[in-house]
Formats: sequence, structure tokens, C-alpha cells
Amino acid sequence: QVQLVESGGGLVQAGGSLRLSCAASGRTFSNYAMGWFRQAPGKEREFVAGVSWIGRTIVYADSVKGRFTISRDNAKNTVYLQMNSLEPEDTAVYYCAANQGVRLRPNSDYWGQGTQVTVSS
Repeated sequence: QVQLVESGGGLVQAGGSLRLSCAASGRTFSNYAMGWFRQAPGKEREFVAGVSWIGRTIVYADSVKGRFTISRDNAKNTVYLQMNSLEPEDTAVYYCAANQGVRLRPNSDYWGQGTQVTVSS
């Protein structure tokens, strides 16, 4: 059974940092893009960042460019999201996702349960 398990969310003040992790299990994730979406209250789920299997293709949402960094450790089947200079607008539930191919899609094959990130002003 494929599982994506997120960790690292929490409450932080504006300007602070958090690091999210997503550990994947249940299959081999070679040739799978992995990454993050988020959903704020009352809003639709939106793409945050994605990385290809060998890390050659990395894509960020414009709203997080220069503040967030995505990385992955294929030996550990884990993808990370380093979030710096956090803003209250970053408050959301963050979901890990994975799908075949180079780029992460909104209809990804696999999803985690989500981890809450709250940024106070």
C-alpha cells in the first residue's frame, strides 16, 4: 500500500521558517515527480513546488519563489520543503503528492494526509 506521510508543520511567527518532510513508502518512486500543494481555508488547493526524480526539473509557484526550496532524497524516498520568510498568507494545509512523469500534476497519483502550517502576524 502506497503511503505519503508528511511531518514538520506547526505554528510560526511571520518571518520564521519551517521544514516539511514527506516520507513515501509502498512502491518504488523512480520516474515519479514529487512535491507539495496547499489549501487555505475557503480556497482551492494550489500548487506550491515540485521536483522530478533526478532533480533536474524543479518548479515553484510564483508566490513562493525565492522563499521556499524543494529537495528530495531518493535513497530515503523523502521529499522536503524548506520554507523561509514565512508570511501569514502561507497559512494552509500542505499536502505531499507524487505522480509519474517529470512534473507534478493537480491530479497526482498519490497524496498524503496533509500537515497544518500556521503563520501568525
